[in-house]
Amino acid sequence: MKVAIVGASGAVGQEFLRVLDERNFPIDELVLFGSSRSAGRKYTFRGKEIEVKLLQHNDDFKGVDIAFTSAGAGTSKEFADTITKYGAVMIDNSSAFRMDADIPLVVPEVNAEDALNRPRGIIANPNCTTIQMVVALKAIENLTHIKRVHVSTYQAASGAGAAAMDELYEQYRQVLAGEPVTVEKFAYQLAFNLIPQIDVFTDNGYTKEEMKMYNETRKIMHSDVKVSATCVRVPALRSHSESIWIETERPVSVEEAREAFAHGEGLVLMDNPEKKEYPMPLFLAGKDPVYVGRIRKDLANENGLTFWIVGDQIKKGAALNAVQIAEYLIKVNNIR
Repeated sequence: MKVAIVGASGAVGQEFLRVLDERNFPIDELVLFGSSRSAGRKYTFRGKEIEVKLLQHNDDFKGVDIAFTSAGAGTSKEFADTITKYGAVMIDNSSAFRMDADIPLVVPEVNAEDALNRPRGIIANPNCTTIQMVVALKAIENLTHIKRVHVSTYQAASGAGAAAMDELYEQYRQVLAGEPVTVEKFAYQLAFNLIPQIDVFTDNGYTKEEMKMYNETRKIMHSDVKVSATCVRVPALRSHSESIWIETERPVSVEEAREAFAHGEGLVLMDNPEKKEYPMPLFLAGKDPVYVGRIRKDLANENGLTFWIVGDQIKKGAALNAVQIAEYLIKVNNIR
């Protein structure tokens, strides 16, 4: 098994290295690619030092079985043909192909089989907020159809990359030291603040991030579900949180929902209000599952249910989901 990582020096690229090692992913040869800024850097994987190669339009992907790409939509679009030319499966973490009709958009706990039909050799990894939400929604969808979803997200600095995480650290230090605050990765100072905008606004007043949750959820779940989202950047370092309200075709009791979440694939139930036990990003960074708590009946809708989820954006929201897709393809012997 020859595996490539494109964008190896970024936050997600580094997480790929950790996840592949943690899960003992079968690799005979690992090749790392990056831009001119990161080419030449060296990383150690399973005791072997690997140098990052410059991503170019050449034959470097000959013999590659799986290529994990996380270098931005522009790079993915430019290099897709080069990466897949010799039969490599490209599992792409950018937004480049997510809504293309001939590109499967996959969360293994929800629609793993979609990965088998990939006419262009590309599988898209969904947006981080969508991934963790649909893992939770699937548990309820198995009980009864979900008609509507309202969701507010509380997205950590990690969603904007490693440099954004560093900037949040620096902003806190600067504020406490009484120094001018550096603002480069966000529209405003994030430390001690909330920013109710992630990505750019579209004509309907929703941001692109919010519209991703609408469109991607419908594609992944093969559903007519309607999703209304408000996405907020919060001054947490890592792991995204979401407050979710759903309307189902029939009422679902709290007990029934708890049971579904407790047995849902990729989920951990953490719901004990009497002991103040519920998911929080501070304690769940670096964890694989999506955690669910604060499960209640919606007081405004008799067919409604509301709950709270937390998931690590860099892990399940990016690298882990992509690796799980590859693991599924290996399991069903569908790499080439």
